[in-house]
Amino acid sequence: MLSDDEKKKLNNRLRRVIGQIEAVGRMIEDEEYCVDILMQLSAATGALNKVGQIVMEQHIQSCVSEAIKSGSSQDRDEKIEELMKVFRKYGE
Repeated sequence: MLSDDEKKKLNNRLRRVIGQIEAVGRMIEDEEYCVDILMQLSAATGALNKVGQIVMEQHIQSCVSEAIKSGSSQDRDEKIEELMKVFRKYGE
């Protein structure tokens, strides 16, 4: 699980992403240069992907690690399969 400090940092990142997305909306409304809009979208996408990476790292370090250490092959196999689904989804 995420600590309170980690949650705060992730929520701050998400608020910045929201701000970037709102800026994209304003840029589109103001008919700004397409390349500038695309650059802003790229920045927002990168920031959101970073949040996903942090959450995935935490999941691997806690839930997956505990399932592997528990000795239960069923728990281990379920967590590994769950993780593989996430990797496949991110690979799309």
